[in-house]
Amino acid sequence: RERRARFVGKNGACNVAHKNIREQGRFLQDVFTTLVDLKWPHTLLIFTMSFLCSWLLFGMVWWLIAFAHGDLDHSTRLQRSSGEGAAGSSDSFVPCVTSIHSFTSAFLFSIEVQVTIGFGGRMVTEECPAAILVLIVQNIVGLVINAIMLGCIFMKTSQAHRRAETLIFSKHAVIALREGKLCFMLRVGDLRKSMIISATIRMQVVKKTASLEGEVVPLNQIDIQMENPVGGNSIFLVSPLIIYHVIDKNSPLYDISPLNLHHHEDLEIIVILEGVVETTGITTQARTSYLADEILWGQRFVPIVAEEDGRYSVDYSKFGNTVKVPTPSCTARQLEEDKSIM
Repeated sequence: RERRARFVGKNGACNVAHKNIREQGRFLQDVFTTLVDLKWPHTLLIFTMSFLCSWLLFGMVWWLIAFAHGDLDHSTRLQRSSGEGAAGSSDSFVPCVTSIHSFTSAFLFSIEVQVTIGFGGRMVTEECPAAILVLIVQNIVGLVINAIMLGCIFMKTSQAHRRAETLIFSKHAVIALREGKLCFMLRVGDLRKSMIISATIRMQVVKKTASLEGEVVPLNQIDIQMENPVGGNSIFLVSPLIIYHVIDKNSPLYDISPLNLHHHEDLEIIVILEGVVETTGITTQARTSYLADEILWGQRFVPIVAEEDGRYSVDYSKFGNTVKVPTPSCTARQLEEDKSIM
């Protein structure tokens, strides 16, 4: 049979496509999260267009204020009289904004107001209270846009999944004897020196199941108990650890043997590691999955931690290496029954 698609990729990405969402307006109710979830080209486009649109909008407002007050006509007359060599005959006229004689100059003044580049020849006077009010409104709008966009960019550059890229899992999982019991084992490690605080790990089996009533569940998620060297689900991830699951009567792998392992195309084991990043305090999550053909029966991970010069060193070149070990070619159920008979 053709192997089914992964539910979770090896890199932790969830292979789920959402279709026919009728309530698209819900995304606009949380605009900030929507902006953070967008791809970088879309975010930069929105970032650029928000500034350009606000500059153009307020540039039009400044041009209308100047037009309504007669600043544009006076500026034209003053330029003509200066060109003819005559003295300015309208020195008593005070414009709302000095040196605005076209939409281009109004647009430049809008940029100066919003990004606080500094006022040169163009500045607001005391002549028009409306101009002062627009100046205050544009400054507030500019601060809001800056806060939203800078916060969005900061969140995108410091997303938790960036830290998860340095949390690694072994490419294959193994099944072998440990303490006389069949165990499902994998290796997890952290490439950075900064630790993951309060790290927890859990595992699920995802497979297609059918209930007694005939209801088919295409992605039934079943939690299975994990064991690790420090007990419980919490791990102290200073060096790579081998996390294992004891295959007992409560395990979904109880009736799997090496002969029928690769016939379970619907079997997928998902491993989820969660913790708090020590340097930033942000919660991160790393995920991976193992299909039936990525589970090696009768093999064990080689040791990669050794003591050298008074400290422990980790050889990551052997992180996923395994060796064959004697392992019964039977299910965990059969192994327990044989032990009970003996």
